[in-house]
Amino acid sequence: MSTVALELITPDWPAPTGVWALTTTRLGGVSPAPYDSLNLGDHVGDAPQAVAENRRILREVLPSEPRWLSQVHGCSVADAGESGPCEADAAIALEPGRVCAVLTADCLPVLLCDKAGTRVAAVHAGWRGLADGVLEATVARMAGDELMAWLGPAIGPDAFEVGDEVREAFLERDPGAEAAFQPSPQGRWLADLYTLARRRLAAAGVGAVYGGGLCTYTDSERFYSYRRDGVTGRIASLIWLGYDAPPVAP
Repeated sequence: MSTVALELITPDWPAPTGVWALTTTRLGGVSPAPYDSLNLGDHVGDAPQAVAENRRILREVLPSEPRWLSQVHGCSVADAGESGPCEADAAIALEPGRVCAVLTADCLPVLLCDKAGTRVAAVHAGWRGLADGVLEATVARMAGDELMAWLGPAIGPDAFEVGDEVREAFLERDPGAEAAFQPSPQGRWLADLYTLARRRLAAAGVGAVYGGGLCTYTDSERFYSYRRDGVTGRIASLIWLGYDAPPVAP
């Protein structure tokens, strides 16, 4: 069993009563290095029994088992209330107790809810999905008024070096996205996923955006980073509708 305390991050945003959310860190699980210790990804080479135990540990603070997605860097949005395998990069829930979850290790997790507290969603926004419109697709599926978003831990703007093709993919759709790219010393570009996400959310009508600034690449104690480590685990960002209190306070 793990001897490290489970460490969770609670989003700092004015979500309405009945909306509960959290992001895990790498602390509090049973996986050995290089997945140490709360790896929740079952596709990264970690022992299946370790991943299963880590998910069991996390399940103790949730109202139900999350709908774990097979993420493919696309724009499909799943229903968290359904079951079975599903290739998607976002999940939406309209009923209490249905847990939306996405896994990341540098890509940007985005949590969404409406101000009435009637719908929630979790989005895996890697640069490909972000450029192709995964946030817009999720906002459209939510079909709610006055949405708000929280941006979770992702690779920061001083660490995310990309090529011309990434910058061009964003500028083709949004010329103003040029502000999110700065030249790197290697003659490439440093991309700011947080700025890119805020621009896409604003264009989709989501003006209340919180979070940002937690860098997976530089904070090796708390976060996995694919860019930094190559072989590594995954954290989860989760959101659900509940009642007056979560099952266990994060």
